Parts: sequence; C-alpha cells; structure tokens
Amino acid sequence: MNDTLLIALYAFAGAAATGLAGAGALRLIRRRSLTASLAVVAAVGVVAMLAGTLAVAWAMFLSAHDLSVVTTVVAMAAVVSLATALLLGRWVVARSRALAVAARSFGDGGAFAAPEGPATAELESLSRELAATSARLAESRERERALETSRRELVAWISHDLRTPLAGLRAMSEALEDGVAADPDRYLKQMRTEVERLNDMVGDLFELSRIHAGTLPLAPTRVSLYDLVGDALAGADPLARQHGVRLVGGRVEPVPVEVDGKEMSRVLGNLLVNAIRRTPADGTVAIAAERSAEGVVLSVTDACGGIPEEDLPRVFDTGWRGTHARTPPAGAGLGLAIVRGIVEAHQGRATVRNIPGGCRFEVVLPAAASL
Repeated sequence: MNDTLLIALYAFAGAAATGLAGAGALRLIRRRSLTASLAVVAAVGVVAMLAGTLAVAWAMFLSAHDLSVVTTVVAMAAVVSLATALLLGRWVVARSRALAVAARSFGDGGAFAAPEGPATAELESLSRELAATSARLAESRERERALETSRRELVAWISHDLRTPLAGLRAMSEALEDGVAADPDRYLKQMRTEVERLNDMVGDLFELSRIHAGTLPLAPTRVSLYDLVGDALAGADPLARQHGVRLVGGRVEPVPVEVDGKEMSRVLGNLLVNAIRRTPADGTVAIAAERSAEGVVLSVTDACGGIPEEDLPRVFDTGWRGTHARTPPAGAGLGLAIVRGIVEAHQGRATVRNIPGGCRFEVVLPAAASL
C-alpha cells in the first residue's frame, strides 16, 4: 500500500509540475491563435503523462533499456497528439475566420450568410445567433429608413402648413396696419382662427415629440368607457353638425378601464374628427365600446368609402394624410400618429380595416382589474 501511495505521489508531482508550466504558457499566449492554445493543451496532457511516467520509472529504478522504451512510447504519443492538435486548431481557426468575414458583411449593411461546411457545435450555435442578429438588424434598418422618410415628409408638410397661415396672418396684419382692411372685425376673427390652428399644430408636434421620446406623462385612473365616449361625442357634435354628418353612439358598454382620461379623450376626439372630415354629408359616424377576449375594444366607423389596401399599413404613420392635397383642412397628418402613440403608451394597440362603404378604426385596451 505504501509503494502504491508513493508511486501515486511521484506521478502527481511530475504531472502537476507540467500542468503549472502549461498554465503559465497558456496565460502568455492567451491573445494568440486558437491553434497555439490547442497545441499547448495537447502538449500539457502528453508531457504530464510523460513526466509522471518518468518520475515513477526513475523511482522504481528501471533498467536503462526499459526506461528508454517507456520514453520512446510516450514521445511518439506526444508527436501524434501535437500533430492532431495543430490540424484541429487550423481547421477551427479557418472556420472562425470564415465566420468573422460573414459577420463583417452584415455589419457593413448586408445580410449574414453562414459559411458552408461542417462546424463545431459552438461555432454552429454562434452562426445561428449571428443569423438571428442579422435579421433583427435588417428589420431595424428598415424601420429606421421608414422613420427617416416619415420625418422628411413631416418636415416638408409642416413647413407648408405653417407657411400658409403665417403668410395669411402677415397679409392681414399689414392690411390692418395700413388701414386698407375693408372689414377689420372680419380680419381679426380670421387672424384668431389662424392663430388657433397654428397653436393646435404646435401642440400636436409637442405631443408627438413626447410620445417618440417616451416621456408622455400618464396618470391612469379607473373610468367608465360610457363616460369617455359620451364626452367625446359631445365634443365632436358641433363639427359633425357643420359637416352634416350624423354621430351615433350605439353599443357602448359601461366597461371600466384604467387609462389617462385626458389622453384617451384626445384619442377618441382625433378618431372622431378624422372620421367626420372624411365622411360625406348625410353620412354616419358610429362609435362603439365593448368587451372582447383581448380586453376592451373602442371602435369608430365612418363612411369615407374605404382606404386603398396599399395605404392601410401607413395610416398611423407620422404625416400620413391619405391625399396628395396639402390644403389646411387636411391637417398636418399628426392626429392618427398621436392616437397610436397614446394607445401604445397604455399597452394597447390601434388598427384600421376597410368595411363596406368606409373603414373601421379600433383601439384595443387592457381591461381594468376587477375590484
């Protein structure tokens, strides 16, 4: 038993010394190629076995011939192990370099395509992750391009919409200043109307900037949809009468929701104003509120004749108007973008779809927790 223990100690001492030397070598070459690291690992294993074997052989006082045989066998094993490690390392490094080149392609704006050929499980997993990252990056680039296009259009449209009333205000103020206004009271009333429109436009821009910045302040309270819809109908009724449009508030369930009453009133007001302006005289705009499996659904249905299918995905984009006419009644194209921003801030979603004779805007909100 003592001899066995002594042999084990000699073998451990020889292998441990080699292992420590190998650890030091790995630390020194940690920034070098994977091939070198694999060669060191293989060498440590073989040399550790050789050192342990030689230590035991010397302790057992083997003959010179026996010691030479043992040393030769272990040395040959070391040569084969090192050669195998170098070949494996070169293959792995080549695969890693091919993967790096492929990764660089999608970093430069292209799409990632994994190199062909077999790979280790780790490199295969890395390829899958890079492919997924490439797909997400492509989607992000597409969203960024769409957002940039939307911003450029918004700047162009807002510049036009601001320039028109400002030019009118300037002309009317000059007429009043020069005393050539035939009806000063009418001019003053028109100036007030233009100033209010400019104020509304600036307010919409400020609201939209807070939504995009994620700083829209919300103060959710428990309210009834019946009250929200009633207030929205009362606020939109004068505009509906002016346009000769009938407002209908049927199928409104008194469902409780946890929302910011002021912001949600703005959502309903924007949807109703948009529907009234797009509905011809003698048409009907209907608003409804009811429960669904997804939560609570608020809907506004108009008689606009429908939206072209290719335009449906852009309805809630910033600056979208659905018409090439840039007349003041068309608005700045911010109302529906604000609707989507406020609804999404409430963890809901806003959608639109065509129905016979018009379209239906739906706002889905989470239902309030039961008391």
